[in-house]
Amino acid sequence: MSKMPNSSAKFMTVGEVADLMRVSSMTVYRLIKAGEIRAARVGKSYRIREDDVDRFLASRYNQTG
Repeated sequence: MSKMPNSSAKFMTVGEVADLMRVSSMTVYRLIKAGEIRAARVGKSYRIREDDVDRFLASRYNQTG
């Protein structure tokens, strides 16, 4: 049985995630395909939970200094 996401979760399009991360949409598609960012397929497009984007960015965060 798969877990259903929180019903109050905010979903973003691939374009919105790309803009937020300042990368191309193709990069976001690659991250989805590689399993690095979770996404839900809706018709022919994807929706990504805002929490999953935050989790991905936090896991890639590098402290310097």
